[in-house]
Amino acid sequence: MSSTVKNVDSLNFAGKKALIRVDFNVPLDENFNVTDDTRIQAAVPTIKKILGEGGSAILMSHLGRPKGGPEDKYSLKHIIPAVEAALGTKIKFAADCIGTEAAELASGLGAGEVLLLENLRFYKEEEKGDVDFAGKLAKLGDIYVNDAFGTAHRAHASTAVIAQFFKDKVAGYLMESELTNADKVLGNPERPYTAIMGGAKIADKILIIERLLEKVDNLIIGGGMSYTFAKAQGGSIGTSLLEADKLDFVLELMEKAKAKGVNLILPVDTVIADAFSNDANQNIAKRGEIPDNWMGLDIGPESRELFGKVILESKTILWNGPMGVFEMDSFDKGTKAVAEYVAQATKAGAYSLIGGGDSAAAVNKFGYSDQVSYVSTGGGALLEHMEGKVLPGVAALAE
Repeated sequence: MSSTVKNVDSLNFAGKKALIRVDFNVPLDENFNVTDDTRIQAAVPTIKKILGEGGSAILMSHLGRPKGGPEDKYSLKHIIPAVEAALGTKIKFAADCIGTEAAELASGLGAGEVLLLENLRFYKEEEKGDVDFAGKLAKLGDIYVNDAFGTAHRAHASTAVIAQFFKDKVAGYLMESELTNADKVLGNPERPYTAIMGGAKIADKILIIERLLEKVDNLIIGGGMSYTFAKAQGGSIGTSLLEADKLDFVLELMEKAKAKGVNLILPVDTVIADAFSNDANQNIAKRGEIPDNWMGLDIGPESRELFGKVILESKTILWNGPMGVFEMDSFDKGTKAVAEYVAQATKAGAYSLIGGGDSAAAVNKFGYSDQVSYVSTGGGALLEHMEGKVLPGVAALAE
C-alpha cells in the first residue's frame, strides 16, 4: 500500500465517530435475503477494531443501480439482519443517508454503537461526485475510513470527494489487504508467473492483458473471449461469442506475446451445445472446428489438462474470469477444474490471487475460497489498479 496512506491502526477511535465507506453491494434473493455475505464479512475486522476501542461506526454503502431516487428493492434495510449477524450486535438504521434523521442518529451514537445509512445511490449526487453532498455526509463523523475497495476506482462523493473534509482519513483493513495482495503480483512475483484470463469479452480486458504481457511467463486465455482468437486464426466458431472488431487486435497480441517470450496458451478443444441452455445437446469440438449453429460454452477436457499442467508448475497465479458458463452445471467443468488446479498449486507453495467478480463467485461456488491465497472483493477496481491506473478512492486518502 502507498506509504502516504495511513491505515486504521494509526489512530485511536476512543470517543470518535468513524464514518466508514463499506461495500455492502451484496446479492439478494426475491425475498430480500442476502445470498452471499462475503463483502459484509470482509468489513467486520475494521468495524470491530473501531468499536473495540470505544468508537462508534457509521456505515455508508450503495446497493445495486437505482435509477431515479429511492426504490424499495435497493433499500439497505434489507441487509440489516445480515450485518447484525456478522457483527454480533444490534445496529441502528437511518432511512436516509443525509438530512435530520441521519444527523440526529449519528450525533446520538454511543461508544460501541453502529448506524447504517440508507443507500447512497438514492441520490444522483453520489455518482456525480457532488461536493455539497459529500460535505453533508462528512458532517456525520469525526474520522473518515474507506474500506470499500470494490468501489475505489470510482470518483464518487463517498469514495473520493468526501476525504477533503477530514483531517483524519485512513484505509480500513480490507482496503489495505486488497492493495497489499495486488502488489504481490505487480511487484516482483515469484516465477513462473501465470495469468489466467477468462470471461466473455476481450474488450473489458485489453489494458490488463497488455500490461500482463510485460510481467507474466504464461498467459492462459479461456472463456468466451477465446473464440475470437480461434476465429482470428481462421477457425470456425459456429454461433459462439465473437468480437469481430477485435480480430486484428488478437493477432497483434499473439505476435506481441511471441516477441516477449510469453507462453500464450489457448484452449485446444471446447464443449459445444446446440443452444444456450443447461439442457442443450452437447458435444466436444476441436479448437476452431465448431459446426454451424453450435456454440462453445466451456473449455474441453484436453484444455483442462493443458491448463492444469501450466498452473501446477506456477509459483504466482492471477486468475480473472471464468472458463465457460459456470452458472450452468452442464458447462462448469472448465472453471471448476481451474479452481481445483489453482488450489493444488497454492497448497504446493504458489501465491494465488483471485480477481473478484465471477472468479470470486466461482471459487466460492466450488468451495475453494479458503484454499487460495487471496480472493479480491473488487473486480473492476482490481483490474484498474493492475492496469496501472490511480484509484480515486485510494488517492483521496493520501492527500
